[in-house]
Amino acid sequence: MSEDATGAPAPTVAADGMTEIADGVWVIPDRRVPLVPNVGVIAGDDAVLVVDTAMGPENGARVLAAAQAQAEGKGLLLTITHFHPEHGFGAQVFRDAATIVYNRGQRDELHDKGAGYLDLFRTFGPAVEAALEGVELVDPHEVYEGGETELDLGGRTVQLRTWGVAHTRADQVVFLPEERILFTGDLVEERIFPIYPYFPPDDADVDGNRWIDVLRRLEELDPAIVVPGHGAIGDVSVITVAREFHELLRDETLRLASEGREVDEIVAELEPKLLARHPDWEQPEWIGFGIRSAYARRDD
Repeated sequence: MSEDATGAPAPTVAADGMTEIADGVWVIPDRRVPLVPNVGVIAGDDAVLVVDTAMGPENGARVLAAAQAQAEGKGLLLTITHFHPEHGFGAQVFRDAATIVYNRGQRDELHDKGAGYLDLFRTFGPAVEAALEGVELVDPHEVYEGGETELDLGGRTVQLRTWGVAHTRADQVVFLPEERILFTGDLVEERIFPIYPYFPPDDADVDGNRWIDVLRRLEELDPAIVVPGHGAIGDVSVITVAREFHELLRDETLRLASEGREVDEIVAELEPKLLARHPDWEQPEWIGFGIRSAYARRDD
């Protein structure tokens, strides 16, 4: 695995590791590389749906080639779980090769924040900057209104669902109801502290309370296979573990706030306790962001 001058691994998709997790459903795994998502490829009799592109046109091209190999001439569709760069900023290579479809809220958030996130991510080191070289932000060809739409791939139905603000303004999951396979995007990550993009005043469109509610709804779907945004594929317990962490972070933050503690004090006390509870989880830098988000919403 190549690294940049900072020692960070390059955020490169390894399409040769694509694995079939069910008949006609493949995942290009993230290999636990930061800023590489789990990418889905779902085949029906008539069309193939790609879930997320990874970051930048070179990664997008790798994903497109892998999907085309499985499609064998069938039509291609692309959907994105949310607007963050590592999930959808390779979409430009699909612009003329696939129909891009997702919810209107995500499209609008891309319009509002996409350029700013592109600038932000370019500061993350040489490897990330290189991956983002030549990125063009592209709109979906189709958007759907409301909370759900269905795609008919031919003998296979896929549901796209959103419940509004949680990790972002309009996170979208991809659910195969007959096979009970769920792609969660970053609503769920496995053994990774949840990413709270709480960057006021530039971006505070994250809501832990609603995130918990969405996770309960995902549990109610009773998925047999859960593909998280990052981390290992599992079953519904992956969602449950994530929800329980969010609840603990929120409840402990609110408890300490009710005692009159200021947010910096709460972070200093609670952050090491949560880290000690999950010593094998990655990206502990996000704990403090989650605490600050919960504190800011303590009166909601």
